[in-house]
Amino acid sequence: MTIRKTATVVALLLAGTVASQAQLNGNAQQQAAQAAAEKTYTQLQVDDKYLQLAIPGQTMGETMGVDENSKHHLFVYTRTENQGIARGGKAAKLFEFDDKYKFVKEWGPNNYAESFAHSVRIDKEDNVYQVDEGSGMIVKYNPQGQHIFWLGRTPEAIDYLESNLEILHFAHAAAAAPPKPVGRMGSFDRETAVAFDRAGNMFISDGYGNSRFVKISPDGHWLKAVGTNGSGPNQFSTPHDIAVDAQDNVYVADRGNFRIQVYDDNMNFERSITGVGAPWALCISNSSPQVMYSGDGTGKIYRLSMDGKVTGMFITGQDHGTEDTGNLVHSLSCHNPNTVFVGSASMWDVQKVTVK
Repeated sequence: MTIRKTATVVALLLAGTVASQAQLNGNAQQQAAQAAAEKTYTQLQVDDKYLQLAIPGQTMGETMGVDENSKHHLFVYTRTENQGIARGGKAAKLFEFDDKYKFVKEWGPNNYAESFAHSVRIDKEDNVYQVDEGSGMIVKYNPQGQHIFWLGRTPEAIDYLESNLEILHFAHAAAAAPPKPVGRMGSFDRETAVAFDRAGNMFISDGYGNSRFVKISPDGHWLKAVGTNGSGPNQFSTPHDIAVDAQDNVYVADRGNFRIQVYDDNMNFERSITGVGAPWALCISNSSPQVMYSGDGTGKIYRLSMDGKVTGMFITGQDHGTEDTGNLVHSLSCHNPNTVFVGSASMWDVQKVTVK
C-alpha cells in the first residue's frame, strides 16, 4: 500500500469515527433534548459487578451478545478469534457459563456462521439462537447444543473493510452514497437480533444493510417484512435490537432515529418511544408487571414501564469507557426485573447490575 493510499484510508477511517460518534450522541439539538429529559429521571441505585468470565486457553473478546436460560446459565456471543474480519473470516465464538459463571462449553465450534458476532437470544424452551451479522445467518441450537435450524446466508468473500471504506469515500467526497437496499425475503443484510412471540414466531431486526424487521414462522416461512431506510413512518435507521412483550407487542430499537418503534403482532405500527437516547439494546423482564430496559452507546441504561414511561436510569462502566461516557452497551438480558446483564462492544466482560 502506498503512503498516499495509506493516508487516504486513515482520513476516511477518521471520518467514519466522527460519524459513529454522532450516532452515539446525536446532534446538538438531540443532546440538549435528552439532557433536559434526564434531569427529570430518577437515578437508580445499583450494584454493578464485573463477572470476570474466563475460558481456558481463550480470550473472551468483546461481549456483544448476552442472555440467560431457565437454569440461569449465561450465554455470551463474543467477537473473539485469531482471525480478522477484513475478508469475512471467523471472528466470533459462543460460550456457555453456569449459574456460578464458570465456563461450561463452547457452542457450535468451527461454525461457518460465526463470522462477526452480534447477539444471542434464548427462547422459552431454552433453544439458543446465535445471530451473526457477518455471515448474515441465524443458527438455532436445541438445549443439548445441537444445531437444528438456520436462516439466511450471505454471498461469499465479504469485503467488510473495503466496503466500509467505499461508503466513507462517498461521505468524505460529498458525493451521493449508494442507496440503502430494500431487503428481499429469504436473506438478511447484517441482521442484528431476534425475539419471539407466544406462538413461537420470530421477529428479526435487519439491520445494518437493510432497514426493516421481519416476521418468520416457527418452521422458517418468511411471513412479512416492514421497513425501509429513513426517519418517517415505517422507516428505520439501523434497527439494532428487538424485543416482544407478553401481549406480543414488538419493540424495535431504531437506533439512528433515537426512538423505539412499537408494533403489534401483525407488524402494524402502534407508537414511538423517545427520551432514551440512541437505543442500542433492549430487554423485557419475565415478571408481572413487565419492565423494559434500553441501553445506549454511552453507558446509560433506562428502565421503562411498558407504556413507554421512563421510571429510572443509571450509567455503567464509567471506569471502562472513553472521556465522560461509560461502556458501549450492546446487549441486555433482564429476565428478573431487578437484574440486568450487560454485554458491551467496548469491554471484554459481562456486567451484572442489580437494581436496589
